[in-house]
Amino acid sequence: MEAHGSSLRRILLLSFCVAGIWAAYIYQGVLQETLSTKKFGEDGKRFEHLAFLNLAQNVICLVWSYIMIKLWSNGGSGGAPWWTYWSAGITNTIGPAMGIEALKYISYPAQVLAKSSKMIPVMLMGSLVYGIRYTLPEYLCTFLVAGGVSMFALLKTSSKTISKLAHPNAPLGYGLCFLNLAFDGFTNATQDSITARYPKTNAWDIMLGMNLWGTIYNMVYMFGLPHGSGFEAVQFCKQHPEAAWDILMYCLCGAVGQNFIFLTISRFGSLANTTITTTRKFVSIVVSSVLSGNPLSSKQWGCVSMVFGGLSYQIYLKWRKLQRIQKKKKT
Repeated sequence: MEAHGSSLRRILLLSFCVAGIWAAYIYQGVLQETLSTKKFGEDGKRFEHLAFLNLAQNVICLVWSYIMIKLWSNGGSGGAPWWTYWSAGITNTIGPAMGIEALKYISYPAQVLAKSSKMIPVMLMGSLVYGIRYTLPEYLCTFLVAGGVSMFALLKTSSKTISKLAHPNAPLGYGLCFLNLAFDGFTNATQDSITARYPKTNAWDIMLGMNLWGTIYNMVYMFGLPHGSGFEAVQFCKQHPEAAWDILMYCLCGAVGQNFIFLTISRFGSLANTTITTTRKFVSIVVSSVLSGNPLSSKQWGCVSMVFGGLSYQIYLKWRKLQRIQKKKKT
């Protein structure tokens, strides 16, 4: 009876995590698309300063992680010092900025699909630079994802979707997305290196360190450089409070979503988190297509299915590998 109650609690907790991640990031996606395509106010102006979203997100997440550390930290020390995140902070500032800027040139579904192909640069770097040999099923996953993204990019986008973009330019948009992935790869590798050197570092420490440096770099970029548009972004928000509210909600969704991701990884492992976030991306494309008026053709839906088929197969391969490792430990 006790075991039944324990498994029921785990199912309810997992359902809570799924609902939290889906709600936070799907709504954040809707807000991101709104801010990149909507014309605000009577003058019908677009919010052109999308890089400002990263600064706002950094500030909110910096404050959020500081509060979480104060509330939940047990007072222990040994985590990575704040200055160790300076290099990861650079790539974590540039990468997401490119991903958001891409929304000026390609639709939200196209951006989500392109950013789902993270395994491609990882495998290319692994095989070409480090000489890693991958299995045939792993290459099949990559082929499905790369083929799906490539075909989606080559297919004609509907005129309704193109009319909503600020500056339609597919090659530039996809190029920015893939550069975003490359910078993300360096960021992840640096974070892994930091946690290896400082094993007592927890998720909130990483969130605080990354967003501290992100805030510094973005403040310099937005307000310190001659071409910075920070003051223009603030002025736009003053003139259009609706945009300011959307930006605040966008940032809060990111902070709340991080909470649920940390909870999922700590209680159910990274594989469960990967599965939840992958399915969330698919649902985001469906929501964008249905609610935001970005119609996809049957061929484009075929490309989407191809990409998420490859990602699902990759998750299955990871699950099988995990099962084999656990079986070896038992024997």
